[in-house]
Amino acid sequence: MTIGTAADFELKLAQTPAELRAAQRLRYDVFVTELGAGGALVDHEQQLEQDRFDEFVDHLILSCKTTGRVAGVYRLLRAEAAERAGGFYSETEYDLAPLKHSGRRLLELGRSCLHPDYRGGMAMHHLWSGLASYVAEHRIEIMFGVASFHGTDISALAQPLSLLHLNHLAPPDLRVRAHEDAYQDMNIIPAEELDRRRAMVQVPSLIKAYLRLGGCVGDGAFIDHSFNTTDVCLIMDTAKLSSRQARIYSGSAR
Repeated sequence: MTIGTAADFELKLAQTPAELRAAQRLRYDVFVTELGAGGALVDHEQQLEQDRFDEFVDHLILSCKTTGRVAGVYRLLRAEAAERAGGFYSETEYDLAPLKHSGRRLLELGRSCLHPDYRGGMAMHHLWSGLASYVAEHRIEIMFGVASFHGTDISALAQPLSLLHLNHLAPPDLRVRAHEDAYQDMNIIPAEELDRRRAMVQVPSLIKAYLRLGGCVGDGAFIDHSFNTTDVCLIMDTAKLSSRQARIYSGSAR
C-alpha cells in the first residue's frame, strides 16, 4: 500500500519480506556499522538490524525513485499491536504508566534513520509527511519513543541533558520515568551555569525537530550499552501542535 509520493521519492508501508529486509539493512548500516550498536537478534551475516518487535510494527519506508535505494525508515507501533507484542519497545527502558493510563490513542516511533546520502535534504520531511498521514488515519493523540545521543559518557553529555531537563520536561500527567536499573539523572548542571548555546549544538537533529514541534522529554535518561547510546524518551501531544507546526510536520510549510 503506497501512502504517499513525491517527485523523487516513494513512501510506503512495507508489505513484503524483501521490503522489510531492505529497512533492516539500512538500520544495520546506520545503527550497527555507523554507530556501533548491537543486539541479540542482529544478523551480521546478512547485515540486518532486527529485533522481536519487527513482526508487530508497521515499517514506513522512503525510497529514492532514481536509484531504487532505501533513503529512510521509521518503525511505528500502535497500542493494539503493542498488546500483541507484549508491550512497547520503550517499556524496556521507561515506565510508560502515565501514557498507558491516559486513555488516549498512542503511537510509538522508533528506529528512525536516513541513509547518509539523504541527510540534510528533504528526505526527513517526506518521512514526516507519511507519518502525519498515518497519525491522521489512526487518530493518534500521543506519539512517543526513545531518541538517542551517541555514546554513554554522561560527563560529555551533561550540557544537553541538563538543557532538556530544565527546559523541556514533560508535564506530570505525561512524565514517564527511566527504569531505576539504568536511570541517569538529567538535572546535572544548574540553570545559572548552563551554556545553552553549547548545549543545543550537542542535541541531535531529530531531537531538535521534535522539540520544535512542541515535544517534551521524560524523567531521566537511560544508558543503553548494547546500542552505545544515552536515550531520552520524547513525547508529543498531537493536539498541542500549532497550525504552523502542523504544516511543518506534514511537510507543507517551508
